[in-house]
Amino acid sequence: MAITRWDPFREMYSLQSRLNSLLEDARRGDDELTTTGSFIPPVDIFEDGNRIVLKLEVPGMKQDDLKIQVESNALLVRGERKFEQETNEKNYHRIERRYGSFARSFTLPNTVDTNKVQAHYDAGVLSIEMGKKPEAQPKQIQVSIGNPKQVESKSAA
Repeated sequence: MAITRWDPFREMYSLQSRLNSLLEDARRGDDELTTTGSFIPPVDIFEDGNRIVLKLEVPGMKQDDLKIQVESNALLVRGERKFEQETNEKNYHRIERRYGSFARSFTLPNTVDTNKVQAHYDAGVLSIEMGKKPEAQPKQIQVSIGNPKQVESKSAA
């Protein structure tokens, strides 16, 4: 094993090179990268006592272009937003929306009942509701007033 001298500027140079390549990709406005490739739809995840809900923003997609799978403890959401060829791409002044395929995966907690998964698509938002197992749902506990020993002695008499 060769011993190399630590150079703190080497890591900064590597980071700067990566940032430069990202910026160069972003500057290519007319390139195929902006119209095809992949995009990552934003997601909101929240939980209540009975379920976990994911909401993904996928406007402009058809129901047939969305695929949802549950495998063991993972939820996989895939889809593809296609570029409409109504007009020639060269006639566009600006293309800011992303097109192409996406895949998002989420690790599910053990509390999710994989048999209780439902998906709804409305107004560009894909909602996935996953029910919790009965043992994972909150339980209401009755609170008794007084000393437990006094309650026992009264019931015994």
